[in-house]
Amino acid sequence: MRRLIAVIGSAQTADAAKNAAYEAGKEIIKAGFSLICGGLSGIMEAACRGAHEEAGENSGRIIGLLPGTSKQDANRYVDIAIPTGIGYARNAVVACAADGVIAVSGGSGTLSEIAYSWQYGKPIVVIRGLPGVSPLLIGTALDSRRPDTIYGAENAAEAISIIRKILKR
Repeated sequence: MRRLIAVIGSAQTADAAKNAAYEAGKEIIKAGFSLICGGLSGIMEAACRGAHEEAGENSGRIIGLLPGTSKQDANRYVDIAIPTGIGYARNAVVACAADGVIAVSGGSGTLSEIAYSWQYGKPIVVIRGLPGVSPLLIGTALDSRRPDTIYGAENAAEAISIIRKILKR
């Protein structure tokens, strides 16, 4: 079964963060993983676009878990759109379904996905040097339930390398 890597971040964000998410999408596909995300705009769309350009048309490797009830809400790069009808609660599903998580910038929604990922025991890697809440968490443990911390990476390739090493353990 192919492993899923989530890219999480805000729908409204800076270009530097979108560029990092785009590279994360590309690197996920290059590494042989599939992408899962919230399926909307901003960081999610940028990651999907990168994955799409690497994987090709209708690869079936780009999954969007949507907060609403319509598949039409997905960005144009999503191969498999799954409407959940559960709003922000879909963040828990993204975190649970992922085998690893790359956080790119983000606000309170991203923070909730990081917290769920932590509780589900998923490796979390944050791209350094971007605005938002996620870089503030690099090197921290959210609580004592895990022996590790939230990892930091300089770029998407390093983030995938870190996740790959953790998943091999």
